[in-house]
Amino acid sequence: MPYSTTEDDLREAFAVFGNVDSVNLISDKFTGQSKGFAFVEMADNSSADAAIKGLNETAMGGRNIKVNQAKPRSSGGGSRW
Repeated sequence: MPYSTTEDDLREAFAVFGNVDSVNLISDKFTGQSKGFAFVEMADNSSADAAIKGLNETAMGGRNIKVNQAKPRSSGGGSRW
């Protein structure tokens, strides 16, 4: 998504499909600049599914956005010696 996208922009876009519980824009902890992705929590699964189908690969701020269900982080990452 465009780096200029705000939480309000995302809330407005997703609200068309149902109640939005939260929006978490991910930004660089040192510069504060958006990393170009976010997490949006919807009130229920049917609203989330509708948002995924309705928004995935649509234009937002001149860029096509990817919308999918978040997957849990894997605990892998290598060993420390």
